[in-house]
Amino acid sequence: MGVITYDHEITSSIPPTKMFKAFILDSDNLIPKVLPQAIKNVEILEGDGGVGTGKLITFGEGSQYKSVKHRVDGIDEANCTYSYSIIEGDVLEAGDLEKISYDVKIEHAADGGSICKTKSMYHTKGIKEITEEKIKEGKEKARAMFKAIEAYLHANPHAYN
Repeated sequence: MGVITYDHEITSSIPPTKMFKAFILDSDNLIPKVLPQAIKNVEILEGDGGVGTGKLITFGEGSQYKSVKHRVDGIDEANCTYSYSIIEGDVLEAGDLEKISYDVKIEHAADGGSICKTKSMYHTKGIKEITEEKIKEGKEKARAMFKAIEAYLHANPHAYN
């Protein structure tokens, strides 16, 4: 098994704590509301939202994939960090991937906003390469979700205070 890793950063004018509450803690409710074409719904299969929780994420009509099973690996509200893995689903079946793991940290930016730093780790079943196109596609989808949450928070300034 090999691991292919890449880092990605997205800046926001929203403070870290507020962005963490919306983008991480309430994402199961908020993302289907603001981006239903990306994620149709999220169902908790086991757990209470904390470490070990299993979720079934059903993608929207516009997605090339149907669903994935997502496992919460770590969460630290005080430090705005979150780790999770995609452990089942057609995203993995489409290639030679065992799982995809993500470490997310939302930090303070000098301008009062935040920086979302994500480390993505593709665990391959053999020595495979992930194309630059696939990496770019993943980064763009993550950016679109992050920016949709940011726009929602600007339009609803009292949410998640």
